Formats: sequence, structure tokens, C-alpha cells
Amino acid sequence: MFNLIISNFPLLCGIIAIILAQLLKVIIRFFVTKQWDWRLLSSSGNMPSSHTSGVTALAFALAIQEGLDSPLFAIAAIFAFIVMYDATGVRRQSGKHSIMINQLIRDFNRLIEEMRTWSEKDKVQKQEELLELLGHEPSEVLAGAILGVFTTFLLYIIML
Repeated sequence: MFNLIISNFPLLCGIIAIILAQLLKVIIRFFVTKQWDWRLLSSSGNMPSSHTSGVTALAFALAIQEGLDSPLFAIAAIFAFIVMYDATGVRRQSGKHSIMINQLIRDFNRLIEEMRTWSEKDKVQKQEELLELLGHEPSEVLAGAILGVFTTFLLYIIML
């Protein structure tokens, strides 16, 4: 079976590209943090994208082996575009959502801890902390204003 993998040039290229990308993640992290993080060998995300490396290597190997006019290359190229689009779109957004969910969990745990000592605080402390929890960033306020204008404009068009 190992001989079949080695003799399949496109498959071999894809597998090696994925392995190299995963190794590079560990090396890059070491140069940035001066710590080895071997968990990156089996993780997704980070630099470089192993998914992209794998599908690009596969498509390029098929282009070399079969030619640019080959149906196999066409399939691999479209597959590569889909994987890269997904990596920069859906998966990237999922990562951002994970960051926000983790922050919400930390904030919720902090809130629970602070609620235990809430009755011991004076009135001024309570007001300042409450404002901190209820405040908005300027961009959030601007977005709310734009949404309000847009909603009103849309309702105006619909009702007249």
C-alpha cells in the first residue's frame, strides 16, 4: 500500500504539502514565541494553511502530470478554489465566532464572581461597574444609528 502512495505523484505531493505546512506552523510559532507547540501538528488554522497547501499541491501535480487541459486538473482546480474560499470565508468566520464565545464565557464567569461581592460595594462603585457592562463602542452606536435610519426608510417605502 505504501508503494501505491509513493507511486501516485499527485497524492504524494498533496500529503507532503500538508505535512510540511503543519511542521511550518510549529516552526513559525517557535520563532514568534520561543516555545515549541507540538499541538499545532494536528490543528487547523494558523500560518500556513495546510488545507490550501494540500489542494494546491494536488492540482499543480495533476497539471504537470495530466496537463492543463485535463478533466482531472479541472476537478482539482475547482476543488482547490472551493477549499481556499471556505478557508478564508466560513472557517475564518467560525474562528472569529469562537473568539467571541470564549470572551463571553470569560465575561460571564467574571460577572458571577463580581456578583458574589456586589452587596458589599457602595453605590458609586455599583454605578461605575454597571456603566462598564452596559456601554457601547462608538462603532456599535454608529451601526445602531444606521440600522435605525435604514429600518425607518424601509418601513416608509412599504407603508406608502
